[in-house]
Amino acid sequence: MTDIYSMTGYASLRGAVRDSIAFTLSMKSVNHRFLDLHLRLPSSCDGLEVQLRRMLKENLRRGHIEVTLQVERRANVEIQLNAGLLEAYVQAFREAAETHGVSSEPDLNAMLRIPGVMSAEGVGGAAEIEGLDAAVLSLVVPLVGKVNEGRAQEGASLAAELKASMLRLQAFGEEMAGLRNGVREVQFERLRSRLMELTQGVPVSEERLLAEAAVLAEKSDIEEEIVRLRTHVERFVVMLEEGGELGKRLDFLLQELNREANTMLSKTSGAAGENSLRITELGLEMKAEIEKAREQVQNLE
Repeated sequence: MTDIYSMTGYASLRGAVRDSIAFTLSMKSVNHRFLDLHLRLPSSCDGLEVQLRRMLKENLRRGHIEVTLQVERRANVEIQLNAGLLEAYVQAFREAAETHGVSSEPDLNAMLRIPGVMSAEGVGGAAEIEGLDAAVLSLVVPLVGKVNEGRAQEGASLAAELKASMLRLQAFGEEMAGLRNGVREVQFERLRSRLMELTQGVPVSEERLLAEAAVLAEKSDIEEEIVRLRTHVERFVVMLEEGGELGKRLDFLLQELNREANTMLSKTSGAAGENSLRITELGLEMKAEIEKAREQVQNLE
């Protein structure tokens, strides 16, 4: 059996590039009809984003996936002084002071704040960025595997709940099948009484009565729906046992089951008697069970 995955999961891994950069790569997954990737990376990681998207598409199928990269830089910083530029500003200041007859010396603090005079640079930059890309990409597959561990556990739990739901549907169907004959008998007697009223007490021939009953029975018979319901339930359980990517296929089967439940309710809505009322109750319970199963299936990959 292939694992069944829920689309809900979370995991994170830490890595480092030598002693200068540490990072945390995390992944969060929730349900979505398709594969919907959202990456939150530092602004300097445009090239990394392209590679990350490619790897994620190769390892994931469905879900709203959020991947976040947090980088912690511990690089040594050196202050660089542009001595030539500072000297040029000082010389320009003194020339201007002499030209205008002003006796003043330049303010060194103000000079140092002039753009370009001083700068702070981290040791190693580009080489470390390249090393960061490789280190992050090496954690993608392990991170997906860690997320899938949790998703597989939840998927197994959902599969067990869905199997139990199918057993309940099957029991509802079997009870309906047992109640059908009683409904037919009540409908037959109602038809006989109605025809007697319409003919003002004149006896109705058995042939005509049987013909009318046959038409009524055909309109209200739910045998075909019960057979299809059994088939859909059996197929549903087999698919759960096979595992794999099931979300969309199981949702389609549940739509078919809901259609059968609606048809059975429609066909039996005009009948009377305790059996008919119970069939209506069973149909409503079926629809509630199917709706619950559809909510669970929405979270399967």
